[in-house]
Amino acid sequence: MESGVVVVSDTTEGKRVIVVGSSFAGMTAALDLRKQLDSRHEVVVLEPRAEFTFIPSLIWLPFGLREPKDITFPFAPMYEKKGIRFINEAAVGIDLDGRTLVTSGGEELAYERLLLATGPRLAFEKILGLGPEGGHTQSVCNMEHALLTRDAWDRFLENPGPVVIGTAQGGSCFGASYEFLLNTKHRIKKAGLEDVAPVKFITAEPFLGHFGLGGVADSEQRVEKFFGKLDIEGIPNNVIKEVRDGEMELDGGRVLEFAFSMVVPPFAGVDVVTKTEGLGNPMGFIAVDDEFRHTEIDSIYAAGVDIAIKPPHETLVPAGVPKTGHMSEIMGRTAAQNIVADIQGGDRKSLPLSELEAICVLDAGNSGIIFKADHVLGDSEHPRVMAGPQAHWAKLAFERFFLETRKRGYAGV
Repeated sequence: MESGVVVVSDTTEGKRVIVVGSSFAGMTAALDLRKQLDSRHEVVVLEPRAEFTFIPSLIWLPFGLREPKDITFPFAPMYEKKGIRFINEAAVGIDLDGRTLVTSGGEELAYERLLLATGPRLAFEKILGLGPEGGHTQSVCNMEHALLTRDAWDRFLENPGPVVIGTAQGGSCFGASYEFLLNTKHRIKKAGLEDVAPVKFITAEPFLGHFGLGGVADSEQRVEKFFGKLDIEGIPNNVIKEVRDGEMELDGGRVLEFAFSMVVPPFAGVDVVTKTEGLGNPMGFIAVDDEFRHTEIDSIYAAGVDIAIKPPHETLVPAGVPKTGHMSEIMGRTAAQNIVADIQGGDRKSLPLSELEAICVLDAGNSGIIFKADHVLGDSEHPRVMAGPQAHWAKLAFERFFLETRKRGYAGV
């Protein structure tokens, strides 16, 4: 789950560039901006979290395979080292005409260019009884929720029973639910609980392995084979009507009992976007052009999970297009290059959404599947699907590489 905003305004020393949010898209954009902009221009990062969290590893935390310290690092020292001002606050208001932004601490910041990469709001309230706070299901979409899921998993081990995992209608993070499913099944087997803990997977996708992309190569067959081998029942085209304590009701009346459940919720736009008229669409996502500039506001760019992407195919149940960390970094880098061109000239970059690549590693505990689509929308020319233990080792290697390089302020440019 990501965020980031870049702002530029005239000062006596040059332009001020503010990055609000600092996950995959925002952090990448901020580091690129600082590297490419002249030193007389200021780069500021606005982010309510004090630490970066490597969200792809949150699937392991509930099982005791990671601790928070293993997959986080503080923003402030890294940004200070790179010469970037870090403000540990949220953005709560944007004046589009005045080109100013208000922080949760009450500071007003002027901008000339604004890059929004805020990530989504987790809209649990769209489904009665969904979510870890006031509901009956768990989440691994952020650190706080993953820790709650760890507590729920410990309770499950003491009193095991049926398990339901998946992604709700309106969600788009299918990879996380598949990974968590496969890791959960792996842990159930290791605990010797397969006879008492049958596993079901619910998804808004029209078929297993769709991933919000229409499938990648033979992903449908690969996933179905995995499910058959692991004795997992897959339920696609799913709409969750209501969740109650220990049971989940689907449209059509089917009720799934569970002793443990993790469901990725619907996504929506964050508050600062939805309450700023003219900034987002009705769902709170931001429409951008091929330069990741707002389609109607020249001073604003957007990158990451908060942008609006129309699904490549209409589906019976709403299923969003995923925006992986890899995709988000590419978006942030592209937007940063064009912001630099706005401020001090230089080459611009155009990257149609249809040409974005998607690389996804689905870890399964000791095995997994790697998918690569050279075009995230439409048909890929050279899709790749690989299954086996190499997927597990690939994710471990990438986790270490990413954390070690980013905490030193190196974004691969």
